[in-house]
Amino acid sequence: MLYRPAPIDPVEAGVIDRIESTRQKLRHNLGAPRRWTGLLARNTLARAIQGSNSIEGYNVTREDAIAAAEGEEPLDAKDEAWMAVVGYRTAMTFVLQLGRSKNFTYNDGIIRSLHFMMLQHHLTKRPGNWRPGTIYVRREPGGEVDYEGPDAEMVPGLIDELVDSLNDDSDGQHVLIKAAMAHLNLVMIHPFSDGNGRMARCLQTLVLAQEGILEPEFCSIEEYLGKNTQDYYRVLAETGEGTWHPRNSAKAWIRFNLTAHYRQAVTLVQRTKLMDLLWQELASIAGRHGLPDRLLFALSDGAVGYRVRNSSYRNLAEVSDILASRDLKNAVDAGLLVATGERRGRLYTGAPTIRAIFDKLKSEHLKRVPDPFEPDMQMTLPTFQ
Repeated sequence: MLYRPAPIDPVEAGVIDRIESTRQKLRHNLGAPRRWTGLLARNTLARAIQGSNSIEGYNVTREDAIAAAEGEEPLDAKDEAWMAVVGYRTAMTFVLQLGRSKNFTYNDGIIRSLHFMMLQHHLTKRPGNWRPGTIYVRREPGGEVDYEGPDAEMVPGLIDELVDSLNDDSDGQHVLIKAAMAHLNLVMIHPFSDGNGRMARCLQTLVLAQEGILEPEFCSIEEYLGKNTQDYYRVLAETGEGTWHPRNSAKAWIRFNLTAHYRQAVTLVQRTKLMDLLWQELASIAGRHGLPDRLLFALSDGAVGYRVRNSSYRNLAEVSDILASRDLKNAVDAGLLVATGERRGRLYTGAPTIRAIFDKLKSEHLKRVPDPFEPDMQMTLPTFQ
């Protein structure tokens, strides 16, 4: 027996309607051919990678998360954190590809494969294999047991039941609920010796990506979970009550996920507006300096506060090493980028002028998103018509 969702009540149905309306707005904003869409997709994937790994204590900078997303070397990350992030990037890349496939079906091999991708650098943790015995989730730093997984003998059967539920569309369950329950059940089964949380979050993203309403990069709520880790742990603890209790209500978990989806979707709508305005401002400035439009990739990253490398710029702009170096030097000469380091170690940061443009736009267009379940928000939340 797995955890089952309670019937959706009218308030929850209203929040789902708001999420769908917001995601349709996001889909519209991403549908028009704009060159900054690729940057936003890359940054969104990097935030998901960074957020999910931070929950497990593998902390990297946003720039290194972007480096992982692009297949580049890190600027700052240490070996263990970097290997965890790269493993997760590989699994997420697989998920994004599966999200675009037709006639996809779930099986335990997919789950095992994703786990192997994440933990292949730690063979002692048995990547791709079910755990051989009892498992405990312990609280740091004291080591108190917060959760004990079901007996190891139950794991194969529970995974089979989970796979069957994912392949069954007969119940008409909304994809947001289906994905949340996949996450909950996998993390409560705790089928692996390590990496169960990352696997559960990755599986949730895969279920969402299969829906197809958005490009897979924009389906995940892993960024939100990384920023709200204590609330995430709290609702899991409340739902599980310390051990395998599949008869417990999953309502608090469902509401937490719907809140995450709403806030993440509204934030992404705000970011599309912000990126569009930033791109327009930088295009005007680049034009006044006689700089090519392709430099907007580097200028946008610099304005946001990222350190730009020749390799990342030339991949985005699709230019040669020599032309990329020339473009970046011209941006420095124009006072738009600042160069540090020498030769292959050279990095470029945004000059104060373009950093100020982004900061101003951010303060105007990135606002706190309210909890859709707050009583006084039921009649006032935007629906992005």
